[in-house]
Amino acid sequence: MNNTTYSPKKGEIEKKWYIIDATDKSLGRVASEAAKLLRGKHKPTFTPNLDTGDFVIILNCKDAVLTGKKLDQKVYRHHSGYIGGMKETSARVMMEKTPEKAMFKAVQGMLPHTKLGRQMIRKLRVYAGSEHENAAQKPEVWEVK
Repeated sequence: MNNTTYSPKKGEIEKKWYIIDATDKSLGRVASEAAKLLRGKHKPTFTPNLDTGDFVIILNCKDAVLTGKKLDQKVYRHHSGYIGGMKETSARVMMEKTPEKAMFKAVQGMLPHTKLGRQMIRKLRVYAGSEHENAAQKPEVWEVK
């Protein structure tokens, strides 16, 4: 009897393209679905130490919804590296100016913070509107509940 765990080889991993429409959907729910697809957790061949995930296109980020008081209370922070270089942006400003960045940050936070996570996030395409330039990849629609 052979008691070995199956691990897919690099050539055996099949990558698809999926589209998620964020119109009137919660930003966090869309981001968690996208992270699941990018990691490959929806596949039976999921392996934690390999990038078995698919490509994801998120459309209409400007129409995504933040529930509760998040628009005013949630703050995005980053540091320039210099003394006193902390920059803060509220979620309301981020959603008005760059909704793609808010969605990208949400998905990025749900992926592993390792080399593998950085490899996975490169398979994400985020657009504020409904236009995208990945029609040649024939993406399938993925429904978010």
